[in-house]
Amino acid sequence: MTRQGQMAERFVLIVDDESDIRDSVESIFKAEGARTLTCGDGNKAVQTCLEQKPDLVILDMMLPGRSGFLVLEKIKGYEDSPVVIMITANEGKRHRSFATGLGADLYLQKPFSMDVLIEKSVELLQQADELKARAAARAKD
Repeated sequence: MTRQGQMAERFVLIVDDESDIRDSVESIFKAEGARTLTCGDGNKAVQTCLEQKPDLVILDMMLPGRSGFLVLEKIKGYEDSPVVIMITANEGKRHRSFATGLGADLYLQKPFSMDVLIEKSVELLQQADELKARAAARAKD
């Protein structure tokens, strides 16, 4: 099932220390119309999020410089926080619970289906848009 164009007008930051994964994920999001940027370490991810305000962050857990958990602590919890999908090879339920507690919107284990990644990304971004629209409507009342 293709969703070409469903990521149009979206800005996606892909953060993984493995260039093969970054490149694969980036190519699928570009094919869906997203504007993308990649980086391989946690410090650069935080800097990019704060300066460029991506709509979606695909975030590896294990990163040089700053772990995915520490990145989450810095980029979530704000009104304009991005949607975050954490990707990891770690199977621990404790890590999943910790990540969602820090604000990860979804936790996917590697290897994952690119179709599932796109599908879940579209769903989460639509949900975020709906929440923002409702909040804006309430603010006008």
